[in-house]
Amino acid sequence: MMTEIPAVRGFIRMCTDGWEQGWHERNGGNLTYRMKLEEVEQCRPFFTAPREWNSMGVQADNLKGEYFITTGSGKFLRNVQDDPEHNIGIVEINDAGDSWRIVWGLENGARPTSEFPSHFMNHSVRKAATNGAYRVIYHAHTPNLIAMTYIMPLTARDFTRALWQSATECPVVFPGGVGVVPWMVPGGADIAMATSELMKKYDAAVWAHHGLFVSGPDYDITFGLMHTIEKAAQIYMLAITAGGGKIRQTITDDNLRAIAKEFGVELNEEFLN
Repeated sequence: MMTEIPAVRGFIRMCTDGWEQGWHERNGGNLTYRMKLEEVEQCRPFFTAPREWNSMGVQADNLKGEYFITTGSGKFLRNVQDDPEHNIGIVEINDAGDSWRIVWGLENGARPTSEFPSHFMNHSVRKAATNGAYRVIYHAHTPNLIAMTYIMPLTARDFTRALWQSATECPVVFPGGVGVVPWMVPGGADIAMATSELMKKYDAAVWAHHGLFVSGPDYDITFGLMHTIEKAAQIYMLAITAGGGKIRQTITDDNLRAIAKEFGVELNEEFLN
């Protein structure tokens, strides 16, 4: 069965884990995975007759001929585990790098997530930036981080510092910091391009009043990044609320540098005083 193949099974588990965290109300959030060649071959016996090509409105030379596992547009992540064939699918990218077609799943006229162009462009950027190591792009509606976008300046520096100082492991998990995209209409080429520009530098980008967009080499690392950032945001919001809008003490810049030295990571110095 297709669902017994590790790449597909891990994809399904990640959808379920995100739902159980409360990050995917209704059809909120989406996930894509750029498959390895051997994974494509494992799945190929289950492929159905390829369907029509669909233009994305964006293009990437380094993703020509790639295959992606993707959640479906309008689909609820809570249903992926029970009915994967109707809620997720595998798409093939054409030789021009600008269109997709479904080769498995997404039955009964379903389509890839409406934010597939954003995922696609960010896969292109992260593949180039990591020499092919990064394969997962994940978007979720993380409530505490969304709440932060209503009360903080929408800058990478402000968000990175607040998150780094909210939990000791944060500078280790995302030493490069996080980018911030101002509110934009989701699903189109504009937000895809804006996010991909940030993802040239960061593993994570905050979408103001909307959620979080993260990337990583595998399901565990990517989910862990989302989880760590959202938990730090929760701690920050709890501290701000309990303190009446004031923080009495925090992890200092010297503390952050000491953490980085101890764990052998290089912090983005533009976010330190």
